[in-house]
Amino acid sequence: MQTMMLKNKNIILGVCGGIAAYKAVELLRLMTKAGANVRVVMTQSALEFVGETTFRVLSENEVCTGLFNTNEASVRHIEWASEADAVVIAPATANFVANMAHGMANDALTTMLLAVTCPVVVCPSMNTHMYENLALQRNIDIIEGDGAFVVEPGSGELACKTTGAGRLPEPELILDRLVAALTRKDLKGKKVLVTAGPTREAIDPVRYVSNHSSGKMGYAIAAAAEKRGGAVTLVTGPVNLEPPFAIEIVKVESALEMADAVLAHLDESDVVIKVAAVADYRPQDPKTSKIKKKDQAPGPKQNSLTLELVENPDILRLAGEKKRHQFLAGFAAETDDLEANALLKMEKKNLDMIAANLVGVEGSGFGSDYNKVKLFFRDGTVRDIPSMEKERVADALLDEIATRLT
Repeated sequence: MQTMMLKNKNIILGVCGGIAAYKAVELLRLMTKAGANVRVVMTQSALEFVGETTFRVLSENEVCTGLFNTNEASVRHIEWASEADAVVIAPATANFVANMAHGMANDALTTMLLAVTCPVVVCPSMNTHMYENLALQRNIDIIEGDGAFVVEPGSGELACKTTGAGRLPEPELILDRLVAALTRKDLKGKKVLVTAGPTREAIDPVRYVSNHSSGKMGYAIAAAAEKRGGAVTLVTGPVNLEPPFAIEIVKVESALEMADAVLAHLDESDVVIKVAAVADYRPQDPKTSKIKKKDQAPGPKQNSLTLELVENPDILRLAGEKKRHQFLAGFAAETDDLEANALLKMEKKNLDMIAANLVGVEGSGFGSDYNKVKLFFRDGTVRDIPSMEKERVADALLDEIATRLT
């Protein structure tokens, strides 16, 4: 998750009076861990569920619980509002959503909210029937129309013993949506197709040919593109990663499946970023039952197994042949002659950009949380991205693409 942008940001956390108020404590911890300066505003009802001392200690700031409970409280909400980079309301009760929708200013939180000019993230949490109530839904439509970022509640068994929508999203999801609210939307209106991970080419039902790709770079690019406003489809081979939020996921196993998925989404895409490490070859005759190991005959000679491989389709080349309006980017993992190989690949496959990196180098490549790449563009531009977290590499890469789209 790209939480580095929260460093030194002034965030207001509004806590309303719902049973899920205890989750706001963990959300506060995550925000402060990311380097944000968090100020907490609590309603009087929230104090019935969680004490202000907890929030004061964790935030290392005074907690605002009313307009007139200290000598400075009558102006505190204005000062905090003017200094805020973002506001998060979690949990947001039905009463709070109604007050917000109609511009009410009947406590410190709603009064402060009228004075903020920054992004506001609202996380409704309540009984399922309350959440489904038409009046509540109208109020949510109003605040969304006014520009609020509303995070839909999760579904499951609630504290009131009903089952359905109304559960406060997990703090990690709320934090992710906060980052999204603070991210510039330079890909808004664009459809972005990203591929990630390895492919697996079956030998038999229990064995396959694959590679060391972890999928981390592709997942980081997909997540970053969504936060920048893109409608993202992620075609992913088998990986051990949590899927990014708010993204269409298409899971595949083999190169043939990935080719079908990419070509099916190609025409509707504005940007295609192919990060997946697709196997170049596959077994020609995969077996339908497990290949048994032969009994070893006495003596020094070892048994052997021969696999006949056939070439997989070159997905990136096919996309380059079929592209019309799309910005097409590829990745090249090389062991030597980085620039020569990257430029040749960009030309042969009709790419607009290629990101090349050396594998086996510290701070770069498969499995690492870091990457070091060199970007080559069709217009001759070359940009070095030094070793950094793959989330930051993703943003640097998208900066270049977004500029060219504009």
